[in-house]
Amino acid sequence: PLTWASSKWNGVVDSSKHIFCNRSLNMKSIVAVGFDMDYTLAQYKPDTFEVLAYQGTVKKLVYNLGYPTDLLQWTFDWKYMIRGLVLDKRRGNVLKMDRHKYVKVAYHGFRELPREERMATYGNTLSREAYDEPDYALIDTLFSLAEAYLFAQLVEYRDSSPSKLPAKEYDFYAQIYKDVRSAVDLCHRDGTLKQAVSLDPGKYIHEDPLLVPMFKMLRDSGRMTFLVTNSLWDYTHVVMNYLCGKTGNEGVPRDDEWLSYFDLVITGSAKPAFFADSNRAPLFEVDIETGMLQNTDNGTPLMQVCDPCFLIFFLNLDDFGFVKQGGGVAHLHKLLAIEAGAQVLYVGDHIYGDILRSKKQLGWRTMLVIPELESELELLKQNLKLQKEFRKFRRKREELEDLLQRAKWKLRLEHQNEEELLTRAKSLQQDRDSIRDLQRQTHKDLHQKFHSVWGQLMKTGYQNSRFAHQVERFACLYTSQVTNLCYYSPDKSFRTTEDFMPHELEFAEF
Repeated sequence: PLTWASSKWNGVVDSSKHIFCNRSLNMKSIVAVGFDMDYTLAQYKPDTFEVLAYQGTVKKLVYNLGYPTDLLQWTFDWKYMIRGLVLDKRRGNVLKMDRHKYVKVAYHGFRELPREERMATYGNTLSREAYDEPDYALIDTLFSLAEAYLFAQLVEYRDSSPSKLPAKEYDFYAQIYKDVRSAVDLCHRDGTLKQAVSLDPGKYIHEDPLLVPMFKMLRDSGRMTFLVTNSLWDYTHVVMNYLCGKTGNEGVPRDDEWLSYFDLVITGSAKPAFFADSNRAPLFEVDIETGMLQNTDNGTPLMQVCDPCFLIFFLNLDDFGFVKQGGGVAHLHKLLAIEAGAQVLYVGDHIYGDILRSKKQLGWRTMLVIPELESELELLKQNLKLQKEFRKFRRKREELEDLLQRAKWKLRLEHQNEEELLTRAKSLQQDRDSIRDLQRQTHKDLHQKFHSVWGQLMKTGYQNSRFAHQVERFACLYTSQVTNLCYYSPDKSFRTTEDFMPHELEFAEF
């Protein structure tokens, strides 16, 4: 039966499985649903996969880039970094900012910058920083958490032992980041990570028994489905087999059944360049038996000169392979006969690699997978009382500040009852200071309930975080797991909540 309609799923959907809507989306208008693979369909285990990535990067720094062997003794705290942070390559700082790009939390290595130092560095300038490349690096994918942590460790190491890590350039922190990125790239190029995952997928990837029912539900509803991943065919084949229950061992051999859940599979896509209209990358057909590539003419196989199978190929167009490598979005539109970008819903985990380009340039509808959202929702539920206290103290502080300012103005303008006004102002100031301290302590407590260092993923102080702002701007939908689609009808009309301007909140009923 259809997953969402089966008796097993009847009833209220738990909040951790909700799909949240930023822009209204009627699924009836969607003819094709596409998926990224890594960290979208395949959710990696941070305590094994991220540690593996960290250790591999450290080894490349030592053995390939000449860093001290001390690094080999280092360990990785996979819970320390969060998405949405920004690395200041020039200064060696890690930043968290709000949606207006004001830096609210800053660390130099693992040392928190006091408010005065933070404001002097990032708040008191004549022009606003863009906080983008080349001087800054965005931690917008879970793949980047290990390299961000290693960067902070190396900043600490450089500051405490400058002779052990001599500067190769004037901007030595920037050089450190460049070396870390080079080491990460080496890990990906030589297969260090993917070989380990391929040998034991269960050690590094979460199982999700709802993936196959989700694929079947979408296809039974009449939607086309496709996969666009930067991973190459050999790795994609191993991971997708594992996700579909074919582990490759214990009597469950890998096979090609998973391909039946897709109308088109594109590996080695080189996103986000794949989404550019100007992309003219060649599209190859993948021989799924050997992994060898064959040239195509915009998706149609190119026959060899005097190929005896020439007529067979062109008389059996339906037999063309649907596993491709490379190419660009124009090829995908042609192969699936997509007439308008709004007919496509693409599901990914990476704001820039999956969501921003496909949304802004193509008009695709988008859904962002945020695995951290599940624990964030649970923490929000647990700390409702603390949040109410925080808001109460904030309102009370504003009231007292207004009264205090009124009293001070009276002192300046009125010369009678001066002693009474002074007593009144002093009392108000004491009350204000007391409430301010309570507010700050409550905010600190709330901050640490979510994350001891960075606080709430989607908030920074009173404002949405920069990460939350990006989610709001570019993701039509967002959710904690891709298979949360199972809890909703494939014809559902997702509707966003009503927008409110601050003046409307005076009269809004909640």
